[in-house]
Amino acid sequence: MKTQSTLELSDVQAIAAAAQAEAQKNHWAVSIAIVDAGGHLLHFQRLDGAAPISSHIAPAKAKTSALGQRESKIYEDVINGGRYSFLSAPTIEGMLEGGVPIVKDGICIGAVGVSGVKSTEDAQIAKAGIAAIGL
Repeated sequence: MKTQSTLELSDVQAIAAAAQAEAQKNHWAVSIAIVDAGGHLLHFQRLDGAAPISSHIAPAKAKTSALGQRESKIYEDVINGGRYSFLSAPTIEGMLEGGVPIVKDGICIGAVGVSGVKSTEDAQIAKAGIAAIGL
């Protein structure tokens, strides 16, 4: 049997604070979601000025990244590459760049999803958050 790390509240708080700092440093109004390995919401925040729709997209990106154990951008690339049938995949909603898995010891223990600016900037914010816990 394997032992697996899990996110603790202090980890989630550190990720959220660093992601928020990255967004605010760049004057980006976004929503930030953090989920566990099963895609269950652990943290959500919508920064001032973020579009209401971003509050739905950020958690969807995070959940997609956690359940797929990879960046949500991969699904966007697959669809943009012409595999449109992938749009019918069950329980996958956030198939846009901006969902980034939290990986420790080769195991996905959660994910961060960000929405509100360009997709590459969303991913930048998510990665800044994850870097705060040394991953």
